[in-house]
Amino acid sequence: MFAGNVLSLDVARILSGLGIGVGAGTGTAWISELLPEADKSRVSVITTSTNFLGLGFGALVSGLLAQYEPWPLRLVFILYLAVLVVVTILLWRTRETVAKPGGFGGISFRPHIAVPEEIRARFVAPAVTGFGAMALVGFYAAAAPSILAPQLHETNHAVAGALFFEMAIVAAISIVALMNVQSRKAMLAALALMIPSVLLVVAAQILASMALMIAATACCGVAAALGYRGGLQVVNEIAPADRRAEVVSSFFICCFVGNALPVVGIGVVSTYASSVAASLAFAGMIVAFALVALGFGLKHRR
Repeated sequence: MFAGNVLSLDVARILSGLGIGVGAGTGTAWISELLPEADKSRVSVITTSTNFLGLGFGALVSGLLAQYEPWPLRLVFILYLAVLVVVTILLWRTRETVAKPGGFGGISFRPHIAVPEEIRARFVAPAVTGFGAMALVGFYAAAAPSILAPQLHETNHAVAGALFFEMAIVAAISIVALMNVQSRKAMLAALALMIPSVLLVVAAQILASMALMIAATACCGVAAALGYRGGLQVVNEIAPADRRAEVVSSFFICCFVGNALPVVGIGVVSTYASSVAASLAFAGMIVAFALVALGFGLKHRR
C-alpha cells in the first residue's frame, strides 16, 4: 500500500511538472503580448520572479496549515482549489491576444510543444541551464526533509515551509536585483554556483548544521534564479513571435522535468540505501552535469 501511494505521488509530481511547463509557457507568451512595449528581459524578470514567489508562498502556507490547522493532509488542497477558482476567473477576464484561436469552437485544448528547426541549436544552452537550475531546486526540496527531521531533529512543518520560502524569496530578489546581468553571464554564473550549492546541502546533512542549511538555501536560490531567468530570456529572444508559446513551453518542460527527477530519484534510492547516500549520489550527478555544461558554455561562449 505504501509503495503504491509513493508511486502515485511520483506520477502526480511528473504530470504536474508537465502541466506547469505547458501553462507557464503560454502564460509567458501571453505576458509578452500584453506588454508589447516591454523588452524581453523585463518579461523574463516578471515571469520568473512571480514563479518563485508562488513556490515560496505555497510552501510557507502549506507548512503553517500542516502544523497548526486541522486536516494537515487535506486542508491545503482545499485552499489550493479555492485559489485555482479565483485564478480561473481572473484569466477568463484577461484580454485575449490571439486574434483567431484555432481548434473546435475557436478554442484549442491541444498543447503545442515544439522548437523550430532554425533555432534548435541556440535553444540547447538555455534548455540545459534551465534543466540544471530546476534540478538543483528539486535536489534541495528532496534533501531538505531528510536533513531537518533525522539530522537536525526539527519536525515542525512550518519551519520546513519557511526554509523553502527563504530559497524562493532569495531567488525572486536575485532575479530583480541582477536583471541587468547579461543572459549568457547569468547562465554561466548559475552553472558555477550549482557546485557550492549542492556541496553546502550535503555538508549540512552530514554535519547536522542549521547554519550551513540556511547558507545552502540562499546559495541554491541565487543559482536557480540566474539559471532560470537567464535561460528564459534567451528563449524569449530567439523564439519566433507566432510560435513563442510552444517554444517557451518546451523550455519550461525541460525545467520542470529537471525539477521532478531528483525528487523521484532520491526517494527511490533512499528506499534501498541511506538518505545520505542518496544525497551524495545526486549531488555528484549535479556537480558533474554543472562542470560539463560550464565547460561547454565557456568553450562556445561566443
